[in-house]
Amino acid sequence: MAPPAPGLDPWSLLGLFLFRLLLLLPPTAGEGGQGPVPRVKYLAGDGRRALSLFHQKGLQDFDTLLLSADGGTLYVGVREAVLALDIRDPGVPQLKSMIPWPASDKKKRECAFKKNNETQCFNFIRVLVSLNATHLYACGTFAFSPACTFIELRDSHLLPISEDKVVEGKGQSPFDPTHKHTAVLVDGTLYSGTMNNFLGNEPILIRTLGPQPVLKTDTFLLWLQPDASFVAAIPSTQVVYFFFEETASEFEFFDKLRTSRVARVCKNDVGGERLLQRKWTTFLKAQLLCTEPGQLPFNVIRHAVLLPANFSSDQHVYAVFTSQWQIGGTRSSAVCAFSLKDIERAFEGKYKELNKETSRWTTHGVPDDISPRPGSCSVGPSSDKALTFMKAHFLMDEQVVGTPLLVKSGVEYTRLAVEAAQDLDGHSHLVMYLGTTTGALHKAVVSGDSRAHLVEEVQLFPRPEPVLNLQLAPSQGAVFAGFSGGVVRVPRANCSVYESCMDCVLARDPHCAWDPESRICRLLRTPVPRSWRQDVEQGNPGWACANGPMGRSLRSHSRPQIIKEVLAVPNSILELPCPHLSALASYHWGQGPAPAPRASSVVYNGSLLLVLRDGAGGLYQCWATENGFSYPVVSYWVDSQDQPLALAPDLAGIPRERVEAPLTRVGGGAALAAQRSYWPHFLTVTVLLALVLSGALILLLVAPLGALRGRGKVQGCGTLPPGEKAPLSREQHLPPPNDHRTAASSVGADSDHLGTEVV
Repeated sequence: MAPPAPGLDPWSLLGLFLFRLLLLLPPTAGEGGQGPVPRVKYLAGDGRRALSLFHQKGLQDFDTLLLSADGGTLYVGVREAVLALDIRDPGVPQLKSMIPWPASDKKKRECAFKKNNETQCFNFIRVLVSLNATHLYACGTFAFSPACTFIELRDSHLLPISEDKVVEGKGQSPFDPTHKHTAVLVDGTLYSGTMNNFLGNEPILIRTLGPQPVLKTDTFLLWLQPDASFVAAIPSTQVVYFFFEETASEFEFFDKLRTSRVARVCKNDVGGERLLQRKWTTFLKAQLLCTEPGQLPFNVIRHAVLLPANFSSDQHVYAVFTSQWQIGGTRSSAVCAFSLKDIERAFEGKYKELNKETSRWTTHGVPDDISPRPGSCSVGPSSDKALTFMKAHFLMDEQVVGTPLLVKSGVEYTRLAVEAAQDLDGHSHLVMYLGTTTGALHKAVVSGDSRAHLVEEVQLFPRPEPVLNLQLAPSQGAVFAGFSGGVVRVPRANCSVYESCMDCVLARDPHCAWDPESRICRLLRTPVPRSWRQDVEQGNPGWACANGPMGRSLRSHSRPQIIKEVLAVPNSILELPCPHLSALASYHWGQGPAPAPRASSVVYNGSLLLVLRDGAGGLYQCWATENGFSYPVVSYWVDSQDQPLALAPDLAGIPRERVEAPLTRVGGGAALAAQRSYWPHFLTVTVLLALVLSGALILLLVAPLGALRGRGKVQGCGTLPPGEKAPLSREQHLPPPNDHRTAASSVGADSDHLGTEVV
């Protein structure tokens, strides 16, 4: 081995040698899992995606959110208090008023005596609805003794709670704060789905408040399984839908099979006169199915919302699902759309009937001798015959099959908020905001009949924790996310982060458009100027970023917008970073026509490392290719400190900016080399590295041989009688396993760009 050239640090050469070996290793799988990838990811605290956090010392569990009718106040239910936040101005929400509502000391002592976990012996607000312009209605766990109260409003400010306004909240709020629940107020009547006892094994759907009689489900008839978990309640014209998940009683499996349901009750239900007194006479439930062909179903519903009717003629319910099975070792999630027409069709179909002799569920047709149809929202009380039928035929035979819009593994979605956004052409697009168990917010867009694409991922909290609730405030242009420590205000778009027309159009965000006059990506406003450019459905910058239709090459955009000048030091390693503006793009480096000797280079984490010699330099560009379009992300002009280079004529007129790039000094010339020689150290490290690799290889070979030798001793005898042969073990008849190995390959670059690709 010949010694290195004088003035070159062997330690640096060894580092480059080991790094080139690492490049030969196959890439590891990403953490994002399968499914659409967020185009842009923002970590917590990233200045490009500014967030506003409201928190206050002593307040916890911001998981119940209610938006005022005028959209200017956000009411928040926290542990043992209710807040009113002013959200009219951008920035951090301002506290308008706060009223404490703690559980009494007596209730806390009783709770601590019954429960081992005293952290649950508080009043966790679980229901917060608006009765009218002057009152709110709130319910809480109240230390495992549910209670409700009326809260008076004055100019959107909360007035203190008086003891005489506190009523029992059993059936309206869960006992245990960890149990899921739902509630919706319709025409002054509260419809709730929750657990009705201390043990948490008696689910109930109940109607309270208002002028109509109190009705609830029948626990004895097992209309609901003991482990039912409610996630949403959505009112319609004549009925109220409840979405929940429970153990499926109609299927026989070795393990408990979870299934998602939609239940329906009629608003005009008055209960039975002799049968089903003070019970629902219109309760029906059907199975929800969210799956893709050839895959296990997403059978656990987490949340559901209804998009207003102005989005399409057929209203849809959008629901988030997870699976009780881990697919590929990771959890997965899906968003499915269910048509209200399909849901109604299922409730107008056949029933399921339980055969008590065989304990099997069978299909039962619609009875011809009962009119009106059992379970229908007919006016007046039902007959005893119809009620007798309803007691045993509450499960529908037909499944409600949803349309998958988004399927993603490695992510668990917890909450969902949806809205419709119009683009420049007036077309409506579905925008979904999805909270995760790790504290991230995904913004997904669905255009037409296509699948969703993820515009961005915003990490809301410094430490991973679940998003407890989401509240969309359209008039404020923001989404509010509640978590254990506060409320985060997230602007629904930050268009200014897209600095070029290419980046703005490729984002496919319906809230953003390119303004060619000011050369800025702007938030859409009304009215929209006709000169603005946008393409949400295709993301085609060839059309949007040019005066007329163009091909897929965009050659007019190959010239860099700005050149960053870097002053290089000879005999050094220079790092040129390449910002990855999009996770959907592929990146490569290219070098312009070389006016000087080329520098040795290697790509590391997207950055270009140059080992500079005397006089080396020139133009280096990082290119991105996305959706079939290529464009320069960043351009560097590397100039030698000792021998300055003249800028190429074809780059004249482009603005330049002097920057400092990280560099590592490789050598300081003959004088530095004469002071100290690193050659002995280089040889020592090389020998040690060879010994370590050899030892590791020996260990890998010795372990299997030892195992085979041990098996032979167990299967054979220690000593054999004379004349006998030891029997052959099974392993001796088996051929050695094949050793499949793969090699990494490099990807070439487009030769049409400015110059050639760096190797």
